[in-house]
Amino acid sequence: MDQTVKWEKQEGNNGLLTVEVAAAEVSKGLDQAFKKVVKQINVPGFRKGKMPRPMFEKMYGVESLFQDALDIILPHAYGHAVEDAGIDPVDQPEIDIVTMEKGQPLVFTAKVVVKPEVTLGDYKGLEVTKLDEAVTDEEIEEQLKNQQTRLAELVVKEDAIVEGDTAVIDFEGFVDEVAFEGGAGTDYPLEIGSNSFIPGFEEQLVGVKTGESKDVEVTFPEEYHAAELAGKQAIFKVTVKEVKGKELPELNDELAKEIDAEVEGIDALRAKLKEVTAEEKKQLAAQTLRDNLVEAAAANATIDIPEAMITTETDRMLQEFGQRLEQQGMNLDLYYQFSGQDEAALRAQMAEDANSRVKVSLTLEAIAEKEGLESTEEDVNAELEKMAAQFNMAAEDIKKALGGTAVLENDIRFQKTVEFLVENAKIS
Repeated sequence: MDQTVKWEKQEGNNGLLTVEVAAAEVSKGLDQAFKKVVKQINVPGFRKGKMPRPMFEKMYGVESLFQDALDIILPHAYGHAVEDAGIDPVDQPEIDIVTMEKGQPLVFTAKVVVKPEVTLGDYKGLEVTKLDEAVTDEEIEEQLKNQQTRLAELVVKEDAIVEGDTAVIDFEGFVDEVAFEGGAGTDYPLEIGSNSFIPGFEEQLVGVKTGESKDVEVTFPEEYHAAELAGKQAIFKVTVKEVKGKELPELNDELAKEIDAEVEGIDALRAKLKEVTAEEKKQLAAQTLRDNLVEAAAANATIDIPEAMITTETDRMLQEFGQRLEQQGMNLDLYYQFSGQDEAALRAQMAEDANSRVKVSLTLEAIAEKEGLESTEEDVNAELEKMAAQFNMAAEDIKKALGGTAVLENDIRFQKTVEFLVENAKIS
């Protein structure tokens, strides 16, 4: 595009682009704008869209074409200006038209927020401690115990309620001696210790027997989703109708086969659990090591992060959270109702993590640039083949679905940077 560009760096991450677009480019834009606008005008004596340009400008003025012409010219002019200036904007520009006249150059300015400079601190020789990967017999026995509990049968008992029992209860809640909406239930099965009721409720039922009643006194949390109950003291009148205790199955070969149909007995199950747990701990140790190194490198870097980048990352996190909720059969609107939060509160809660994510990303990018770490064509092709096998698709179709290889190239570059940190760390 025929234009001249001037870039002035200002305070912080702000700057000003001044762009002068050649008169010939402005004329092309006005021509395109006229062809668009004239199709929408009915003039007696002319077929629709056939009104002569001089008559149009005499009736409506050439200025009536300016906005449509700007819509055509500005995106291309701004895009080329960014490339010419060699800058990396992180937010939408604030554009101001300085001059625009027929037969004259278009001059506009754009206030731009650009990606910040990163001052790296120490990132080589970082000292980290790797998690212990050893698998103990106690861990395996704990897993077996959990499987026993999962397969336990609930058996009616006459003894008083203890932790882990399930009590079938009727209840009704009162605040200031007035029953409140949603505070009553009949034949409700409550596992004592599940923490599914208001804090302090379940513990007060320990020791109560079938047929007995008890007034349970609780205080609703300050952040309770129902604002009219938040922070209020309440009394629940509870009647225990039945108590069921867990009867654990015997830990033997038969139970082992029920837990895992592929094993022959309890010893084989223990061996398999140990093997699986060892692999899980190995992966966890490796991932934790990488996370700690990345966080340490980012903590040592100095970056003035623009608010726009934090906002963009928060938008991404909010979208990801909404997608996870939808996978669970919920959505953000329902979440706001149940949690008592609104979008502003959730965004504020996410802001610190968003800031951390942006800082990590910028730090890794700066290290990669300094160390000359790049993704090669071979790297990208290998990753495409790996994804093609995983999703049972052609590599070219994966590439099209991704909209090119830019995302993959960036991911590979980051992976190489993290491995660089690992290779240059002092690990104990």
